[in-house]
Amino acid sequence: MKDQWYKEMFANYARSYDKEIFVKGTVQECDFIEQEINHDKSKKILDIGCGTGRHSIELAGRGYQLTGIDLSNAQIEHAREKAQKTGVEIDFRIDDATSFKLSKKFDLALIICEGAFSLLETDELNYKVLENAYIHLNNGGKIILTCLNALFLIFNDANKFINENSQEGTKSSHENFDLKTFRMKSSLEIKDDNGKPMKLSCDERYYIPSEINWYLKTIGFGNIGIYPCKTGSFARKDGKLAAEYELLCVAEK
Repeated sequence: MKDQWYKEMFANYARSYDKEIFVKGTVQECDFIEQEINHDKSKKILDIGCGTGRHSIELAGRGYQLTGIDLSNAQIEHAREKAQKTGVEIDFRIDDATSFKLSKKFDLALIICEGAFSLLETDELNYKVLENAYIHLNNGGKIILTCLNALFLIFNDANKFINENSQEGTKSSHENFDLKTFRMKSSLEIKDDNGKPMKLSCDERYYIPSEINWYLKTIGFGNIGIYPCKTGSFARKDGKLAAEYELLCVAEK
């Protein structure tokens, strides 16, 4: 049986991932994360769908305790290499965002830049990612989530945006956005870390703010804020929710 498209993509796409345009906003995004926990270095942070560890490594370098989880062996191995070169200690683990179980709890859970959430093939699985994050938070802890914005697709040209924000040599075609399910089927042509071409048939879930609000509230989160956001520009800033490709969500347990 063929792996899900995201497993196939990230089986050997760690170094190439770090060349993507959307990874350039790490410093500002971590500035925002620090603000949300009042620069309290005692806070323990869980990075779900951490990828190559760019946020974890940046935050660990600022003095925070990090645990990073990702499904991809290649992404985690590269994250460990980067952490070692940077001189920071991070507990990177290969695990499933929907079902991991850790013996400790955290003060902040990050699920950002489509780390697990939005990629999964059913609403139930995406819901479980948020539910599992909630279970692993201390009372009073926060979640910071970004997700794909269905309103952007409805009101803007997705193909133009995606291709303008992809690294050179990457081709993407977004079509067949289903207004009943808010799922987008698209094709993606990339090269893996060995230069081997891959053509992927992607299937991602986009969300409107009321859905995310319902997900979070049903799970038990409160003080929910939802904002438009883009790479390197995370902020609790009101604006037209259809204006940006992603939504930024902050909530408390």
